[in-house]
Amino acid sequence: MDMLPVTEALTQPLSAAITGEVHLDYTCIAHAFAANFAERGELGASLCVTVGGRRVVDLWGGVTEPDGPAWQRDTVGVVFSCTKAATALCLHVLAACGEIELDAPVARYWPEFAGQGKDAITLRMLLDHSAGLPALRAPLKPDCLQDWDYMVSHLEAETAFWAPGSQVGYHAVTFGFLVGEVVRRVSGRSLGAFFRDEIARPLGLDFAIGLPEEDEPRVAPVVPYRPSREEQGMPFLRAAMEEGTIPNLFVFNSGDWAVKGVNTRAGRATEIGAANGVTNARGLAGLFAALAAGGEALGLDPVTVESFAQANSATHHDATLQAPTRFGPGFMLAMGRRPTPVGEEGLVIGPRAFGHVGMGGSVGFADPDRGLAFGYTMNRLGGGLLLNERGQSLIDATYGCLGATEDRHGFWS
Repeated sequence: MDMLPVTEALTQPLSAAITGEVHLDYTCIAHAFAANFAERGELGASLCVTVGGRRVVDLWGGVTEPDGPAWQRDTVGVVFSCTKAATALCLHVLAACGEIELDAPVARYWPEFAGQGKDAITLRMLLDHSAGLPALRAPLKPDCLQDWDYMVSHLEAETAFWAPGSQVGYHAVTFGFLVGEVVRRVSGRSLGAFFRDEIARPLGLDFAIGLPEEDEPRVAPVVPYRPSREEQGMPFLRAAMEEGTIPNLFVFNSGDWAVKGVNTRAGRATEIGAANGVTNARGLAGLFAALAAGGEALGLDPVTVESFAQANSATHHDATLQAPTRFGPGFMLAMGRRPTPVGEEGLVIGPRAFGHVGMGGSVGFADPDRGLAFGYTMNRLGGGLLLNERGQSLIDATYGCLGATEDRHGFWS
C-alpha cells in the first residue's frame, strides 16, 4: 500500500499531534508540515495534496484553539480570500453554460450597476481586479459585509477610482459582492446556494459560502495576528494610515466582520464571497483538483481552464496592496517573491499554476502541468496580507517532491 499513516511513514518523531496519511514518495511534505508546528508557531492546520487526481498527502494536526481540543479530520475554518477562487469559479460555470460572456459589460446583467460612469466595466475586469472598485468612499456601517443588499446598493452608487481596465488594485472585499451579484442576477440563486448546488455538491466538497448551522461544531475559530513594530513599516500598512487612500478605505471602511464577526455564528452564516468561505485543506485541494484535471467535472473545457493561468492583469504597484501582483480571471498567479518574516507579499508556484491565498496564509492552487492540486488551511493567522512562510514552505516541499527547481524568475519549473 502506497499511502501509510503518517506515524508509520515518518521515521523521525513528530513535534505535534499530527494525523492522516502520506504517500511514501511525499514524506518530505509531511516533515515540512511538522516543522511548521515546531519552528513557526503553527497552532492547528490541515494539508492536502493530490497528483494526477490521486490524493498523496492528507494531514491534519494541532488544536482548534489555544488549550482547546485536537484538530480532527473534519475540522473546518474560515479561509478568507481563498473564497474568491470559489466565487470566480461560479462565474466561469455560468459562462460555460452560455449564460454570460466575460467580456460583456456588467450592466448587461445588472443594469443598475451602470450608474456613475461604470457602464464600460466588464465581467472580466471584475475578475482580474482592474474594475476600479477596490473600496467604497461612503462611510459604511459596522455590519456592512453581512448585509448583501446594502453593499450592492453602495457599489451601484460608487464611482470607479480609475478608468476601468487601466490599473490594478486588489478588490479585497468588494470582489465577492461584485461577482456574486452577477451570479445572483443571472442564476436567480444567492452566491452561496449556486456554489453549493453547482460546484460543492457535484465535486463532493466540504466547502460552504454561508455555513449551515449544523456544521458550526466543526469550526476552528480564527486566532488573530498582530503585526510587530517592524512589520508596521510595510508599504501597505503605511498607506493604510493615510486618510482617504485605497488601503485606508479598505482597512477602516469595510465594517468590523474581520475583527468581531469572523468568529460568530452570524458572521459565518452570511455570504461574503470574498472572505468567509469555510472549508479545510481537503475542500480546497478538491476544488483545484477538478481544475488540474481540465475542468470537465464542472462543464468547463481545457482551453478555458488554461486561461485561468494567463495574466489578465499585472502591475508593479497594486493600488491596494502597494506591491506587485498578477491575476488571471479570478485567480492569483505566481508573484515571483518569497514571503519574509516581516510580511512581504509573495507566492512562488509553477509558471502555469493558478489559485488563491487567504489572509493569514491559507492557500489553494492547481498546477495542470503537473496534475497537481494543493490545499492548506490553519486557524492561527500569520503575517502579511497574503502568503507567509508556513504555506510557502509546504509548497516548496511539494514541488521538491515532484523534482522541480526554482528558476531565477521566481517560479517552480
